[in-house]
Amino acid sequence: MTAFARCLGEKAERYIELRRSLGYAFSKQAGTLRAFIHYVERAQLDGPATRTMALDFALSFSGAANSRVARHGVLRRFYEYLAIYDVRTEALERRVFPRSRAIPPPRILSEAELASLIDACARISQGTPLRGRTMATLIGLLASSGLRSGEVVRLDRSDVDLANGVLLVRKTKFRKDRLVPVHTTTQTALRQYVRERDAAFPTPKDQAFFLSSRGNRLSATGLQNAFAEVRKLARLDGGKPLRPHDLRHRFAVTRLSLWHQQRADVQALLPLLATYLGHASYSDTAYYLTGSAELLAIAAERAFLDGGAA
Repeated sequence: MTAFARCLGEKAERYIELRRSLGYAFSKQAGTLRAFIHYVERAQLDGPATRTMALDFALSFSGAANSRVARHGVLRRFYEYLAIYDVRTEALERRVFPRSRAIPPPRILSEAELASLIDACARISQGTPLRGRTMATLIGLLASSGLRSGEVVRLDRSDVDLANGVLLVRKTKFRKDRLVPVHTTTQTALRQYVRERDAAFPTPKDQAFFLSSRGNRLSATGLQNAFAEVRKLARLDGGKPLRPHDLRHRFAVTRLSLWHQQRADVQALLPLLATYLGHASYSDTAYYLTGSAELLAIAAERAFLDGGAA
């Protein structure tokens, strides 16, 4: 085995272990990575990892186009991990192969992008300030709590306990109610919204917590339309599509990053995250644990330090 293949194999095994520590089963992906190592070994390839190397590997398999897309996607994320250790690693393009009909991957906003999104809310429907305030508060709640957008628009006033900072989420995806505590800063933002909402509509048409510009419950369609306006004003229309549901992914990734930074026992805490997000089983939570480059870097650094300490 060449030195490059040996080094690549060691990095691949660490990466597999890392992804599994984030909640993924990572079985098929691990098989793809090990097959890639064998391919590099057989071809006697030398480093660094290149685009051509990944493309040739993906094309070396016969079968459906989607399988090549999947293999290349596994390598693309692995290359992001490799780049932490070797800056010569070439970034892989997302759209080398034709797009499949799979659900698009989430877009994880940075702190600056999230702030820009919330700030842009004040610029929609300036003749009806409550519409912008509703969107700013709602986006902030999605980002800080990880709630589903459907759960947020279904909130009634009686579901929001501002004294104790707890939300009662009804009619969840898995037909179970759950209690969701929120941060004190979120409580403050919700109280401010209530004051402005009640001043605009002292006698609302129903008991919804979030109101539309007409004073009735904000609908899912109303949320999607307003979100599209805000996204455009914040200049976040370019690149990967941004959906309200991506804020739920962002919440999970941010929480994982914080736990790794605090050197907490992530595996022990993941069931708590699953409960908080309202998942019926632990495996459902893994779908949301999209490894951003930042999260991978933090986790990789921790794994390196823990290994060194051992």
